[in-house]
Amino acid sequence: MRADRTKVPGARSRALRIGLISALVPMSLTLVQCGKAPNPTALAANSQANVQVVNQTVAKTRIASGDTFEDRFPAPQFRERFPSASESFLQRQMSDFSPKRAVQQQPPEQAPYKVASLEPQVPYQRPQREDLTTLVSMKSSAFPYFGNNPASDSPFLNISKGDRRGHRSYSGRVFWQDETYNDSRVLVHVPEHFDVRKPGVIVVFFHGNGATLERDVRDRQLVPQQITDSGANAVLLAPQMAVDAADSSAGKFWQPGGLKRFMEESANHLARLTGDPNSARAFANMPIVIVGYSGGFLPTAWSLEVGGISDRVRGVVLLDAVYGEMDKFASWIESHRSGFFVSSYTHYTARRDRELMSMLRQKGIGVSEDIDGPLRPGSVVFVETGDGITHRDYVNRAWTQYPLKDVLVKMSATPALALTRVAATTSPASSR
Repeated sequence: MRADRTKVPGARSRALRIGLISALVPMSLTLVQCGKAPNPTALAANSQANVQVVNQTVAKTRIASGDTFEDRFPAPQFRERFPSASESFLQRQMSDFSPKRAVQQQPPEQAPYKVASLEPQVPYQRPQREDLTTLVSMKSSAFPYFGNNPASDSPFLNISKGDRRGHRSYSGRVFWQDETYNDSRVLVHVPEHFDVRKPGVIVVFFHGNGATLERDVRDRQLVPQQITDSGANAVLLAPQMAVDAADSSAGKFWQPGGLKRFMEESANHLARLTGDPNSARAFANMPIVIVGYSGGFLPTAWSLEVGGISDRVRGVVLLDAVYGEMDKFASWIESHRSGFFVSSYTHYTARRDRELMSMLRQKGIGVSEDIDGPLRPGSVVFVETGDGITHRDYVNRAWTQYPLKDVLVKMSATPALALTRVAATTSPASSR
């Protein structure tokens, strides 16, 4: 080779020129193409060629691996894209995701409560409601009663005729159990202004002879209305005694703990009726005022003597009702000096009322014969009403019109016996 290079220098020069020309010509053609727009036909041809190459590569990969695109990402089925009506998730429209325009709404009704807020709020106002007066059947009410008569220690139902059983009264008249002693209902009255969150009182009303709850206690004697009109935070419980009969039998209130069981059952009914089941405890501890009219003296006396919760009784009101049991009334007055006792009477019961006054004075207990003054703890008041005041209308008119209302008004107005004080008073003595 060295010999060739030495001998033929011209040939080498020609070879170099040919090589340079061969390299520069393709480069110049490429530079010329860079200044022109791409050819659509050429682009399509190139794309097809690329797709074919890719498809061939993918096909080889599928065959080699056995893991296809469809295997890893299966196409959605129709039922997956459009759920049936029984499926739980919601179907959305595109409009659900678009910005919502503010819609002017009507102001909601005022709620019975206020939501916590940093802004000034109107003070809470208890929603208005109407008086509630209803009849509720209670197992612990006076009747039916199948126990003994404590006066004779013999069965109360002391006469029978076939399948019927009855009671022969002291007058000799027979009253049948299925007609006279089968009503377990209690008249319950809750005034519209009553508020269980505040201290209150339960009035237990024992009606007289020949009465029914609806015809006499509610409509004629207006006992629920008197409770409401007094403005006191009080509710009424009036059990049906002997139905429309000349009989004063006490039924289950003769039994030890009878009043206690009655008040415990009543607490649950009152809680449901007032719409707050959690208030049963408040009713179960609320003070009691017992009102006995005429023949109602007997269940009143036995409730004080053996009822089991005589310390909850903060007041006793007898309306022409001292026909007997003076020792029981005197015993309660003597042992419960924080309560009050009021007996208003006509000439029918004047002798026994004066006998009871004498018994109390002998025990050193002061007695007032004027109810115009305030009721105080330990007040013992006897009021004789004059001519023109009838026994039948005594619940409506005694020393004043609507005497039950007057007692509750005096009770609420007297600081020492106001409902707030009465509800807070406790007695260290055990229940009798």
